[in-house]
Amino acid sequence: MQVSVEKISDLSRKMTVRVLEESIQEKTEARLKTLAKDVKLDGFRPGKVPFHVVKKMFGERARGEVISALVESSYYEALQSESLKPAGAPHIVPSEDQGNDDGFEYVADFEVLPEVDLAGIDQIEVKQPVCSVQEENVSKTIETLRLNKKEWRAVERSGQETDRLTFHFSGVCEDKNFTDGKVENYQLELGSNQMIPGFEDELLGLSAGQQKVFDSVFPKEYGNADLAGKTATFDVEVVLVEEMNLPVVNEEFIKSFGSTAGDVDSFKGEVKANLEIELGQAIKRHLKNQVMDSLFDKFPINLPDVLVDQEIEALKQPYKENAKRQKQVISDSDLPREMFEDQAKRRVALGLLLSEIVQENTIQVDAARVRQEIEVMANTYEKPEDVVNWYYADKKRLADVEKMILEEQVIDWVVKHNTVVEENVAFDELMTPQNSGVVNG
Repeated sequence: MQVSVEKISDLSRKMTVRVLEESIQEKTEARLKTLAKDVKLDGFRPGKVPFHVVKKMFGERARGEVISALVESSYYEALQSESLKPAGAPHIVPSEDQGNDDGFEYVADFEVLPEVDLAGIDQIEVKQPVCSVQEENVSKTIETLRLNKKEWRAVERSGQETDRLTFHFSGVCEDKNFTDGKVENYQLELGSNQMIPGFEDELLGLSAGQQKVFDSVFPKEYGNADLAGKTATFDVEVVLVEEMNLPVVNEEFIKSFGSTAGDVDSFKGEVKANLEIELGQAIKRHLKNQVMDSLFDKFPINLPDVLVDQEIEALKQPYKENAKRQKQVISDSDLPREMFEDQAKRRVALGLLLSEIVQENTIQVDAARVRQEIEVMANTYEKPEDVVNWYYADKKRLADVEKMILEEQVIDWVVKHNTVVEENVAFDELMTPQNSGVVNG
């Protein structure tokens, strides 16, 4: 086998491999001898067909099979001999000039994994969030639980903040109706900011039976390009005004959440204990995101296009599956590359960085932590042991958990080998998910 490698760019390689005719003939002969044992031909007993007849009948086929197998095996041998680490599958084609020795030559184009330099990995400042659950956090959570069980009661007065309005409405922009005629019996909680800015303000003070026509401006970043930044005229007719009725925090309310607490104070204790668990998880996520941000910023990497492309496709997949479930047609133009590229590059870069940290420091996944994580997840089900067995019965499912735990171990390693500075962080900042900024309407 003869190998030559041409560096096309930082990560692109063109590798030319020639498999010698001697090797091809040797393996072709062996392949034909194997075939000869099973060949059936009129006039001959099974397996007794003369070899020269078998060679004439199956020689070309056997040679093609051998070359195909040799291309695959020689490709990996060539990678090892040249110390190359491919980032993805190669594009392999026969060489245009096969030469004169009747061997077989092919060209493999591929990208290699980048070199990852971790110099300075121990010079990252890590901020450890410090936060505790306060009485006000417990009270706010209980208030949220009350809101989740709110009931609505019709009132004969004008609408105000926190009331729910039921109304019909239509919208016109540039002389075009964009609401498919009239939307009927639409329900909106005043103060929820579900509609475009200014819309809800126009509804304050309206009573059942009242009608109002007003203008509102769609935000420039509105999802519908035909409406973004434009003024629309709305015609609204209020059907019903309802006020919010919150339940009293009593034994009945407490039992509705499956709690065994006998009184309000005990219930507050349960709520606080649950919040402390959630806070611990939030602190862990905050620390992880911070370390990931630091690694991504401190160690820029030249990324293989093939890995970025694969990650973009992986990010698109949930959208495609969701569209399929809803029996909708979604095209590539609906999911442009730019929509996913930055996230894909970040994920690929962090994947390469974490992999390098694991290899350089021989970090091995902790089986005990994997088991513990699976048991924690299983305990939320009726039959935990069945769920544990379900994870361990499938290597892919188990590998997903192992990957998550190994990632946590890498974060632990980075924190351990760097300066940790405590930082006070507000409870709400840690616990409240970041809003997407999408405007509903």
